[in-house]
Amino acid sequence: MTLTAADFDYPLPDDRIAQHPARPRDAALLLDARAPALVDRGVLDLPALLEPGDLLVVNDTRVIPARLTARRGQARVEIMLNRAEGNGIWHALVRNARRLKAGDTVEIEGAPITARVVEDPAEGAVRLDFGPDEAALAAALDQAGEIPLPPYIQRAAGPEDEADYQTLFADRPGAVAAPTASLHFTPRLIEALEARGVRRATLTLHVGAGTFLPLRGDNPAEHKMHAEWGQITPETAALINETRARGRRIVAVGTTVLRLLETAATGDIAQPVRPFDGLTSIFLLPGHRFTTADLLMTNFHLPKSTLMMLVAGFAGLDHMRAVYAHALAGPYRFTSYGDSSLWARA
Repeated sequence: MTLTAADFDYPLPDDRIAQHPARPRDAALLLDARAPALVDRGVLDLPALLEPGDLLVVNDTRVIPARLTARRGQARVEIMLNRAEGNGIWHALVRNARRLKAGDTVEIEGAPITARVVEDPAEGAVRLDFGPDEAALAAALDQAGEIPLPPYIQRAAGPEDEADYQTLFADRPGAVAAPTASLHFTPRLIEALEARGVRRATLTLHVGAGTFLPLRGDNPAEHKMHAEWGQITPETAALINETRARGRRIVAVGTTVLRLLETAATGDIAQPVRPFDGLTSIFLLPGHRFTTADLLMTNFHLPKSTLMMLVAGFAGLDHMRAVYAHALAGPYRFTSYGDSSLWARA
């Protein structure tokens, strides 16, 4: 089957894109999309939908204030840090990148720090050298950086977003976008899951700015994902494999978790993952053979997005279309601050 971008298109009114999260977070809706029946529920129903011994896998990345404004002389540029490469060098997306060239020095507005342009920009991206003092860069980001809300949230980031756009599991700084499926979790929901006997494992995928980039062209197979750094420790891999061996389910909380699990997939259903530490640019589409997670918890995604394509690959394209039609006909809110859904592997 040849796929086109139109296969993942649907009409999404602007007023269905959530501009703020539910309050409290766990008051969000949850569409139980496990085929064939669709059931309207709430996030607080999640413990009842899982079984003792099931394993939630969550992403413990922490969003950094990665949006910066800089100047090269009188030229003003907007910088979105994307991925740390080590030794103070960052891959970044830059608006007005044509104003920069290798060897330039840019001054960060609002903080006493500069960065050197390592090489000429390419396709709107550039490598910046902030120097080896990671503490100085972290302080500068706290001082001058902004939380990089997704572009479909049509407002400036406010003080409340510093907490709203972090998950309960956020621990390891490095992401420029939140793993939004986890935004619904609260201490009382975690307590209820633990009381149910549901276990939890963590991995890290530092979500990059590429998650916001639209599909280029009409052929999804030609789209290239930006690389992101991820890690699955031996302990987490062992817990996942033990869960499968015991006949319990692995629940990926979010597309970032599922992408990293499939990156580390062994191809063996019985022992599905191996430890991993490195970059991934995996792009999951219909036709991919998923072998890791049994269930996927995720928000509702934008039309033609790579995230929507992942869901279609995991649960089936026709089923995904039916679920999205149901959500649009109901009260569900879409995207990062929106409602949630629970899917089974097709």
